[in-house]
Amino acid sequence: MDQQTRVGTHWRGATMKSRVGGWRFPGWRMVAVAFFVDFVAVGFFFYSYGVFFKAIAEEFGGSRLGVSIGLTITSVVGSLAAPLVGRALDRYALSRVLGVGAVSMTIGFLVLGFVRTPLEFYLAIGVFIGLGASGMGSLATAKLVANWFVRRRGMALGIAATGISVSGVLMPYISAAIIEGFGWREGFLIYAAFTGLLIVPLVSLLVISRPEDIGLRPDGQLKEEPGSATATPASDQSLSQGTAGQSVLRERNYWVLVVVVGLLFSSSGGTLTHMVPRLTDAGVSLAGASLVMSFSAVFGIMGKLSFGWFGDWWRGRTAIWFAIVCQIIGQVVMALTVDVVFFALGAAIFGYGMGGVVPLQGTLVGKLFGRDRFGKAMGAMRPAMLPLQVLGVPAAGFIFDTTGSYDGAYVMFLVFYLLAAVAAFFFVEPKRGARRRAERETEAREASATGS
Repeated sequence: MDQQTRVGTHWRGATMKSRVGGWRFPGWRMVAVAFFVDFVAVGFFFYSYGVFFKAIAEEFGGSRLGVSIGLTITSVVGSLAAPLVGRALDRYALSRVLGVGAVSMTIGFLVLGFVRTPLEFYLAIGVFIGLGASGMGSLATAKLVANWFVRRRGMALGIAATGISVSGVLMPYISAAIIEGFGWREGFLIYAAFTGLLIVPLVSLLVISRPEDIGLRPDGQLKEEPGSATATPASDQSLSQGTAGQSVLRERNYWVLVVVVGLLFSSSGGTLTHMVPRLTDAGVSLAGASLVMSFSAVFGIMGKLSFGWFGDWWRGRTAIWFAIVCQIIGQVVMALTVDVVFFALGAAIFGYGMGGVVPLQGTLVGKLFGRDRFGKAMGAMRPAMLPLQVLGVPAAGFIFDTTGSYDGAYVMFLVFYLLAAVAAFFFVEPKRGARRRAERETEAREASATGS
């Protein structure tokens, strides 16, 4: 009996004795695992990179475009690997995929602690961090959570994704303290130790891919009770516009989400990466600037939780537009002032809207493509979004290097938001009738399987 089977047997016995759909449902433990994995995979690097930014730039020649390229390389490698990772997530045990990603991330942080040239820096970021973040990042954790929930998928994804924002609250200030006290290389070595000693064992011991592996259905319903009124959850295929074998590339909503999410990630990535450098340029201390970034992340937590709920109950287009409006307001406030108080207010509004994008993306993909195609759809979106997503960070660095100001970058971000809002207009809301038909088809298939 392998380790996952032993864990599954134990959890199945414990769950059968309790209210299965409640908080003791093992799916919430998967949400907790996803929370901690996102804390490291996305939060450690994405939120901390801006704090490391100027120290790395000074080490390797002072160009902000050069340091920005490092983050771009990570995005490019991760996006190119995403389709393979997505297929692996649909095919193999999630603990294996997450474990490989965590090991790669550990090696990447370790190597970054010893690089001496820009080429070594780019190789470490591209080969190990890029691949590791793709294997253990939000694509993998969203797949894990989506497997365990249907009715409450948006809320579960929102809770899991708060790991990113909690890391954003804590890690900028911690990173600033490490850099000022020890150095940026030592910071990456500490990240390596944390990832290798905590996250690798965590995913290996606790991750179970699907509730069916331990005799349950999504949302905590018992697989052993097919005739009960509560046994059949709302089908995660209900809002899918195609079968598991149909290419997601043929579906209109897929391309709408590619454009919308790609533009939003481009703007948010550029804003967060250059937020700390912009404040320190204005005379704010590194610690003070990192606190502003953490303040933005606090509101990102609120955004993830509320947008998770919005994704379950609101129309997709409405939720997307609300996220865009919040980010535009925040960007305008930050563009008009460098006063720390007002800048922090803008960062908070921006952070709230930005925080909602990740759970909203996962919720809409789950509704549109179901569990069977979730990994494939999310994986296919990464390379499709790549041309848009990679623009923000290096473009903002180039604008600063050539003009000495980030004003042009903020104008560029506002244009991206307007384009995303127009693209969202073409999103087609799934029909409710498809849900009821799919539920009946699911019940028929399960009854047939039980009879055989």
